[in-house]
Amino acid sequence: MEKSELISRARETAAGILKDHTRYDGTPFIGHPDAVAGIVADEIGLPEECVVAVYLHEASRMGGYVVKADEWGETVYTLVDGLNKISTIKPKDTRLEAENYKKLIIQYSRDPRVTVLKLADRLEVMRSLKMFPKSNRDQKILETLMLYIPLAHQLGLYNMKREMEDIYLNYAEPEQYRLITNKLKAGEKDREKLMAEFIEPLKLKLSGAGIRYKLKIRTKAAYSIWQKMQKQRVPFEGVYDVFAIRFIIDCDGEDHKQEKDLCWQVYSFVTEEYEPDTRRLRDWVTNPKPNGYESLHITVKNRDGAYVEVQIRTKRMDDVAENGFASHWSYKGIKREETLDTWLTSVRYALEHPGFEGMEDLPQPPSREIFVFTPTGELRILAAGATVLDFAFGIHTNIGAHCVGARVNGKAVSIREKLSTGDVVEIQTSKNQRPSQDWLGWVVTSKARSKVKQALAAQELSRAADGKELLERRLKNWKLELPDEMLTELRKKLNYPTLTGFYAAIGEETLDVNTIKEYILGEAERHIASIEAAEAVQAQAKPSRRSEAKDDILVLNAKNVKGLDYKMSKCCNPVFGDDVFGFVTRTDGIKIHRITCPNAARLLEMFPYRIQKVRWADTPSSGSFQVGLRIVADEESASGRILEVIGQFKASIRSFTVTENPRNGTWEMNIKLSVPSNLELDKVLSQIRNAKHVVKVVRN
Repeated sequence: MEKSELISRARETAAGILKDHTRYDGTPFIGHPDAVAGIVADEIGLPEECVVAVYLHEASRMGGYVVKADEWGETVYTLVDGLNKISTIKPKDTRLEAENYKKLIIQYSRDPRVTVLKLADRLEVMRSLKMFPKSNRDQKILETLMLYIPLAHQLGLYNMKREMEDIYLNYAEPEQYRLITNKLKAGEKDREKLMAEFIEPLKLKLSGAGIRYKLKIRTKAAYSIWQKMQKQRVPFEGVYDVFAIRFIIDCDGEDHKQEKDLCWQVYSFVTEEYEPDTRRLRDWVTNPKPNGYESLHITVKNRDGAYVEVQIRTKRMDDVAENGFASHWSYKGIKREETLDTWLTSVRYALEHPGFEGMEDLPQPPSREIFVFTPTGELRILAAGATVLDFAFGIHTNIGAHCVGARVNGKAVSIREKLSTGDVVEIQTSKNQRPSQDWLGWVVTSKARSKVKQALAAQELSRAADGKELLERRLKNWKLELPDEMLTELRKKLNYPTLTGFYAAIGEETLDVNTIKEYILGEAERHIASIEAAEAVQAQAKPSRRSEAKDDILVLNAKNVKGLDYKMSKCCNPVFGDDVFGFVTRTDGIKIHRITCPNAARLLEMFPYRIQKVRWADTPSSGSFQVGLRIVADEESASGRILEVIGQFKASIRSFTVTENPRNGTWEMNIKLSVPSNLELDKVLSQIRNAKHVVKVVRN
């Protein structure tokens, strides 16, 4: 690595600050940034600003050195700032939170090269693992496996990825590592001979057909071999693709049909020369993968019985596989987001084109999320724009409901304070705190919004219970009644959409109960006036039988009174012959109720002045009456017998539904019948009650 004046100045600064720091093996700590700088400059090929950032990051992290943009440049400042933030990440459980920690690393990388610098740092640490104590070493190799190897894979830094994987295997599974590497070393000459023999006849055929191509030959890494051995449960010899040959065919233009034809032509040459294992044929040329990956894969066996994996693709297909959306890291199934894909692709381009200028124009990492920490270092992910309240509800509902503020990075803030990535948040609570409607405007996460709404609903229910109890107590003292019909009208008149809201308004005293008292008294006066008017009309009418009426009913004291209507009440569905009474309503005339109606007792007690005596005519007409039955049976088959019973009488079915109740193993049947009288209905009820498996019969 050639040192520029800027790099030399940065190293001198770091060496002076780190002069008293040593590594675990006692060597000067400056050896670590020196080694990282070498990886950055020589192995990856990043520019001098990145090398400078490596030295200043360690000076800042270890010695408290403050990097200033006006002294070192904005680019160096940004790189160091990102590296410093990443160095504060202390994963609590890498296995469970690997994806989240990877996202956090990328969030801190305003300049995408920050992630690459961190990978170079981690590679040097892995190369130096021997000096670390065992506990530190175990943590490092776990973090590397879960966080840094996948990132290197995504960035296309395959050599770095491969080396870190093999170091991991050497420490995590030393016996397996020795077995695989020794077998690879022992078979190296045999493979070279095998490869030479394998390629030679294919070269002749391909050149004879005028096919231009190049070969990529690679031996699988120890870690990858070990993974296949574990996944497929086979020994080393059972891994077919320990080494592979990739044919990359030159094809003029982008005629996809011609590309496919060339791939299959090469395939035919390979399979003519060697015995194919058709079970391992993967045809992603005819049917590309959803991400666009195209290639032919086939495993063949040579004359000595050795297996070789062969991949066949055109140059365009290879470019797409390596650099497009179907890049290697993508089709291997690494989790990704579209914005993140674009950013990572841009980083790869910058790495592969050293003269590329415009890093500042690259798309930035996705900002839909922020990453914040509890005081104990637990990582929490929230939506961008999240506040202290969102964080509190994210920890626990009760903490959110009683949150009064927080300390963010040691500074006291309100519950409305917006958080940023890297903040350490300590929630402060009070048992007297309760959510308010305003909170809905201060939260952005769906969880917090849902919990606030639930808390507000619970508060409303509590106030509603208090309001209802207060109203009932006052009504009792006033000796007044508020029937359901009147309550509904009053609620609508006062613009309360729900009954709960109406009672809650009473409970929180925004609705004066005296307003309700005045309404009840006013309605009572209007009702009395209405009844008196009706009675005046009745007094003028001639008492005569309504024999010509189509309805089979005789209303005493209201015979042949024009304009005075009656209807059968739907709450009890009276049938000819039932004991009934009439109730004078304000808008629907007289409604006829059965004396056993669920509402009868309330109407008779509360409104005696509105009760009208009625009786049926002597004989029924040819009309019919609607009636509802609810039947409970312990077997569904009872429905068939019930239908047979109904068919034996003068009753017709208007509707029939069966619902299973799995809690007690019964079936509930709801039937709407049309019958001429209660006499016929009684016959039906009697027979149904005696039917097998019928537990209960109730008339609605």
